[in-house]
Parts: sequence; C-alpha cells; structure tokens
Amino acid sequence: MSFDVTAFYKAEFAEQRAVAQATEAALQKPFAGLLTACVTSVRNGGKIMLFGNGGSAADAQHLATELTVRYKKDRPAIAAIALTTDSSALTAGGNDLGFDHIFARQIEALGRPGDIALGISTSGKSPNVVLALKQAKKMGLITAAFSGKGGGDLPGLAEHLLVVPSDTTARIQEMHITLGQMLCGAIEIELGYVK
Repeated sequence: MSFDVTAFYKAEFAEQRAVAQATEAALQKPFAGLLTACVTSVRNGGKIMLFGNGGSAADAQHLATELTVRYKKDRPAIAAIALTTDSSALTAGGNDLGFDHIFARQIEALGRPGDIALGISTSGKSPNVVLALKQAKKMGLITAAFSGKGGGDLPGLAEHLLVVPSDTTARIQEMHITLGQMLCGAIEIELGYVK
C-alpha cells in the first residue's frame, strides 16, 4: 500500500482550516479578557511569565521574546520572561524538587501580585503547568492558560483560559502560536506603541 501524499497534504490543510475557524468563533471573548489583563498588568509595572513543555516551551520562549524585544516595530520593552529557558534553574529544580515543581518554584521566586502567569499545555494536564498556576493563584498573580482537548485540569484554575476546540496536538499548537502572536500585537497596540 503506497502513501498518498496528496491526500495527506490536503487533509492536513483541511483540518487546520476547520480548527482555525472554530478557534476564531470560540475564543474572541476570552482573548479580549486576556489582553485586558496583560495590558493592565504591564501598565501597573507587572510582567508576563510564560511556561510549558516541549513545543509549548518553545512557544513560551518565542512569545516572551516578541514582548521583550519587539513584535511589529521598535518600541519600549514589555516585561516578559519564559520560565523554560534557565537551564540551571530547570535542572536544579528537577533534581532537588522534582520535575513537577520546576515552574512553580520560579513563580515563587519571581512572581509578584498582579503579574500574569501564562501556562501553555495542549492537554491542560501537564503537572508542572498545573502546579505553577496553583502557586501563582496562591500568590495573587493573574492566572492564564492556552490549552486544547477540553482544557484538562485548567478550567477554574486559569482565570483567563483559551481552549482551542481540537483534540489534535499539532492543530492546538498551531492555534497557540497564532493566538500568542495576536496577543503580542494587540498588547503593543493597546499600550500605544503601534498605531
């Protein structure tokens, strides 16, 4: 039996379009709420802390960079940090406290009331993301998350929860980076940095 690359190619794009349309229809209000929370936090001297595992870790790093450096054009820096990038903190936390605590410990050290803790988990069940959001909530941070697959353990934990309406990890990740980049662009506009 031979692999039909044309059918595969067309099916992947068809699924991506369907998930993009469903995401657009479902998440406008939660996106606006997250935007308002992020802008309020930054205006009040807060920061946005992003974290996740694997591809979600890469998204966290990507989005933190868009905010701290620039997205559309040169402008003042926006306070953001990916909790996925300090190899010493990650390996010490994993070794000494356990992998489930690598983000919660950094939030305990770096988080302040009014900061945004934004977890990214396609399943919504990543223990280290869930524990980090619990730590953030306990400390008075604003909790937010990008997820999929129904949101897993995140409903009720993340104040601002954007659940991509899909069970396919690749499609969820595609929507996460799309929503994340949209968030960066909208933050710049709301802060008056881009007309």
